Parts: sequence; structure tokens; C-alpha cells
Amino acid sequence: MSYALGDFCDDTRAILLESDDRDGREIIRQKLELLLRDAAFCAAYVGPDSDLGVSQIFADPDLHFCVLAYNMAESRTSPPHDHGRSWAVYGQAAGHTDMTIWSAAGSGDGKGHREGDGQDDGNIEPVRTFRLEPGQAGLFDVREIHSIQYPDGSKFVRVTGVDMSQEARRVFDLETGTVREIEHVGSGNAC
Repeated sequence: MSYALGDFCDDTRAILLESDDRDGREIIRQKLELLLRDAAFCAAYVGPDSDLGVSQIFADPDLHFCVLAYNMAESRTSPPHDHGRSWAVYGQAAGHTDMTIWSAAGSGDGKGHREGDGQDDGNIEPVRTFRLEPGQAGLFDVREIHSIQYPDGSKFVRVTGVDMSQEARRVFDLETGTVREIEHVGSGNAC
């Protein structure tokens, strides 16, 4: 039995209406892995004949979550960043993506906050790395700092809680130890 994009979007909508929290987002991550097993979906959106670049393939008019397909010709390494008030689930279709979760130096919280002071600064350190292989998905929750690195020809699907083209987010500069907030970078940006 196939599991199409419409099925995934219907399930995501139902999950968010019932449980718009980390537990619900974990279920969405699992559903994205199920969607990546659907040959028709992959052929249509992240297959060998798919257009290069980023395309939004679904945007929910009421809950505002978005589904984007990434068909990347060239490799890329993103700086550590978050998705502001949004969460993101990445699902690998071809190639691989190396993921790193970062935390404020010494805090270990994965969100860039030091215990007790509530302040953000750019001094972060990696706390976990993992590789997404085809068929696997990873969740980054609200304000969770992460970076991604993928080789030429990688293909993946990203689901976000909001349209990221309208969402402010933090980007961290490891060389200077600074953080800046950026706005409106477009939904096509792979971070």
C-alpha cells in the first residue's frame, strides 16, 4: 500500500492538532520516514528526473507547516543555526546529510542557552553528530541549534512548522563566537 504526500500532510495536520509538541513532532519524523519509502513520491519529488534546487511541495493554509523538496547539485555546509520559533524534520532521499547538534559552551542543553542566565551568545560547541542515510529522518525542535553538511547530488525533504521565508532565526559564527539574528532568507535556503 502506498503512502503519498497527501497522506503525510493529512497525518501531519492531525498530529499537530492533537500534539504540537516534541512528542507529536517525533511522530511526524516517523511518518516522513514512511513517506520516503513510497517510490511514487520519491520519483515525483526527489528522483533522478526532479528539477534541481528547492521547491515547496505543500503549505498548510491553516496550521502553516510546509514541506519542501531539496535536489541539490552541489555540496553545502551550513553554519550552526536554529529555525526560530519553528521546528524542522529533515528526511534523506539520496546521498547523505551529516547533522550536528550544538549547545552553548558548558550548558549541554542543545538550544544555545546557558543554565541560569537565559542569555544567548555565540560560544557554542557540538554535542552530537549523526548521519542521515536514505530513508532516515531527523528532528530539530524549536530553537535547537544544528548544522548540516551534504555532498553533491544529495536529495532530502524538509518539513517545517512555519513558512521559513517569514521566520527570524539565529546563525552562529564559530570563528568570532558571535550570533546574529537574520530574517526573511527565503524558504529555499537549506538552513
